[in-house]
Formats: sequence, C-alpha cells, structure tokens
Amino acid sequence: MFDLLMSADMMMEDPDGMAELLHQKLGIHKHEKWRQAFDNHPYIAHFLRVHKSLAVSPTRIEPQWHLDAPNPGDPMFHDFLESLKDYQGHHRPMMTHAVVITLPQEKLSAFIDTLMRRKLPFRMAQRTPEMPFDRLWLGTLPEDPSYTPEVDGGLCIEVMGTEPLQMPPEVFAAEPTLPRDPQPEDMVRVTARGFLVRDLDDVLWRLSTNLDWEPESVEQLNGEGYRRARMPFRAVSSANLDLIQPTRWDSDAGLYLNNWGPGLYYIRISVNSLSAKAADLETRGVKYTWVDSSEAVDGRALIRVDPAELRGQLFEFEEA
Repeated sequence: MFDLLMSADMMMEDPDGMAELLHQKLGIHKHEKWRQAFDNHPYIAHFLRVHKSLAVSPTRIEPQWHLDAPNPGDPMFHDFLESLKDYQGHHRPMMTHAVVITLPQEKLSAFIDTLMRRKLPFRMAQRTPEMPFDRLWLGTLPEDPSYTPEVDGGLCIEVMGTEPLQMPPEVFAAEPTLPRDPQPEDMVRVTARGFLVRDLDDVLWRLSTNLDWEPESVEQLNGEGYRRARMPFRAVSSANLDLIQPTRWDSDAGLYLNNWGPGLYYIRISVNSLSAKAADLETRGVKYTWVDSSEAVDGRALIRVDPAELRGQLFEFEEA
C-alpha cells in the first residue's frame, strides 16, 4: 500500500493568484515558505494547508504551473506536460500535472524493480541539487515522453519517496492526530480527492495487475449516480483517492464527465462544524450549495462551493 496522497493538485496559470484566492475565499492557509520555485526546474507550486499541522492533515492543496523556460533539471518534462494536456483536453477546467503518491525509499526501490520486471513504461527524473531524490511517472518513457494510460488507467500517477517530505511521525500513528484548540469554523484535513473515470473496472484491473494496489471499497451510490472505488493509503489522515464512474448521464458526476471528460473532480475537506463553515463562507461572500443529505458522506450534510468562485475548481466540505 502507498503511504499517502501528497497533494490535491490543480494545474493552472497564475498559481500565485490561485493560492491567494484559496486563502481569501476558503481560508486555506498559505505561507511564503510553502511556495516552491527553482531556476533549474522552472515551475511554481504552492503546498497550501487546510490545517497548519501536517500531523493533522498531511495531504496539501497544490496550485501549480510550469513555466515556458529551459528546464535543465528535467528537460523532458515540458513535452510530458504537453502530452498530459492533450490527454486531458486543453479546455478542461480541472487538470492535473500528476496524482502524486508516496512510498518509503525501501519500498520505492522494490516498486521500481517490479515495474522493470513487468516491462511497464515509466520515466525517472534525474537527481539534482534542488531535488536529490527519485521521482517517477507512469505510462511514459525517456525516449518517448508522451503519456499513455496503459499502466494506471488515466490517473497520471507520479510516485516519489516519502522521506523527502519530512512528515512528522504522527502521520503514521494508528489513530488520526486531532487538532489542538479546535474552533467551529476551522478546517481539519483533506479527506478525499475525486477522480472521474469512464470504466472503473478497467482502471481497477490496471492498478491491481500493474501496481498491486487494491481498493478499500467499491460501492454503488445510487443517490449520487455513480460507482465509487476508494483507494486507501497507509497514513490514516491522508486523503483518500476516490475513483468515480458515473452511472447516470444526468447526475452531477455524469454531466461533468460528459461535459469535460475523465480526470480530476472534487477536493473534499472536513471541518469541525459544517454550519459554522457555512457562516464563514457567507462572511467571505462565497456562493455555495448546502446539501442536506449526501450518500457520498454516508447521508450527512455537505457543502459544495460554486466552482465559479474558484476558477472552476470543485471544493466540498463535510463535518469531521
């Protein structure tokens, strides 16, 4: 099993502006130290936090963009990103640069051995002074950096070691770490990242056969109009990866799939009090929909923020 979902990402121009928007509209925490940019790796990424403690919420929110500039650290990455845009569709409002999952270094080495033994296509970035650790992308090769979904079913997975993230040990405790001095409107953790797929059985077969990754559960949610497979992680506070196949064209998920195609869907965040978060959003002037009962969160209430408030990104809140 993989350790954790490193981030819920969004690939879009002006990540600095998006980080500020998420801070102003939703109250997501930002800090200059959480902004990453290197001369030899021309990109900008913000690793925002819904709770300031990584022990409480290890999965971060990542607006990011790669600049049109020479990339001596990874010269093939520009071509790979362009192929990702081609694969996802250039007009899709929510696009991923990678679904980044992690493994301890020892298990990462064994994982790479397995990919080689199974003759599955992958590419590794060279180690550089800025990033002196291993990172790899599935469904691509150094000699042909175009992405194909044959390995991961279209999830655009990047795998890296857990150790470079320098996570606190509490992340891997048996029970989730609880916030200190919680306030009613405070966010707790990123609980789920949704990802729309056309054929859930095919994706699960590829994840099982190629990556030895099995779902925690597979459910038919008739009220939501989709089947959902929940992919687990070793860190109990990590966000789950929810793989969603719409079963009705006129459900929210079905309309989104048929409007924009497979790919990223919701980012779901837990809060101490859903009613207090609703009041906080109203104070911020943010439009949202209150759902009294959603099968997606076991029949509890759910807030869906209007994507028009957040440059097309879909955020949801559930009660912790």
